[in-house]
Amino acid sequence: MSSPNTPSDRYAPPAPRREATAVSEDGATLHVEEHGPADGPAVVLAHGWTCSTDFWAPVVRALTADGHRVVVYDQRGHGRSPAADPSQYSTGKLADDLCAVLDTVLGPGERAVIGGHSMGAMTLMAAAERPRLRECAAALLLCSTGPAQLVRESTVLPLPRGRVRTWLTARLLGTRAPLGPVTPVSRRILQYATMGRPSTPRQVETCARIVHACPRGVRAGWAHVLDELDLESGLARLTPPTAVVAGTADRLTPLVHARRMVEALPHCTGLTELRGRGHMTPVEEPETVTGVLADLVREHLVADTVPGRAVPGQRAAADQEAKEESA
Repeated sequence: MSSPNTPSDRYAPPAPRREATAVSEDGATLHVEEHGPADGPAVVLAHGWTCSTDFWAPVVRALTADGHRVVVYDQRGHGRSPAADPSQYSTGKLADDLCAVLDTVLGPGERAVIGGHSMGAMTLMAAAERPRLRECAAALLLCSTGPAQLVRESTVLPLPRGRVRTWLTARLLGTRAPLGPVTPVSRRILQYATMGRPSTPRQVETCARIVHACPRGVRAGWAHVLDELDLESGLARLTPPTAVVAGTADRLTPLVHARRMVEALPHCTGLTELRGRGHMTPVEEPETVTGVLADLVREHLVADTVPGRAVPGQRAAADQEAKEESA
């Protein structure tokens, strides 16, 4: 039998140490899982559109094996979190939900490295001015994402950039058509749209299983929100130290977004470009994504516990607040 972290089974969702339910501002409930030692440095991860906590499996396994406490949760309507009312979906709801999760899993004064993939990273941008995020975030990871103009920049459809491609892309991503069962054809389509050519059959199967499990109404509802996304102002107010990771072959959120974010972030710690990888970077290259998160923990969370040492995230937030008050 293979060990829990061998390549053959690391994509299987690990059993959580603890499960909880977070209640958002509007009463929506969110499924929350905690993995790893209760006293380890905390990492909170938010998944993307059409995914679930299962998406983070290889990253969770690697981080917990190294002594981290990892919290993952299902965005509303995804995984084991009820759909709530799709007509009320918004980036504000994403921010509310994240704050509810932080209230549920972090004690008074406890901080964490918080990471998001795709819509999960947009969640962090949407929550940029929330006091709870500023209090809790020692550092952030924005992975395979963008703050605005997602449909216009998408290259999922092999057409020249322009209004026709944008219109067709919006209709494709927002369709309520059922995806049906996972088949060889559907796996090939999903790999083309969301993953790089080097992806292994196991990685493709993992992503297909997760994406096909998302209810079509939830998929369409959140697609409409992403179609109208504009979080540029939130990005500029995201003051904690923030790392950016992006695949060079990402068709859903192409590399142009990552490079623009690096320029706009007040405290960007760097951009990691994953050569040949697509949109599903935590599954396609979990070692690198895990390494970036572990570096953020070491440099901005664990190091900050040393007596007398300044806290970079808190200092950046304080500086930003001082600028806003003097403006």
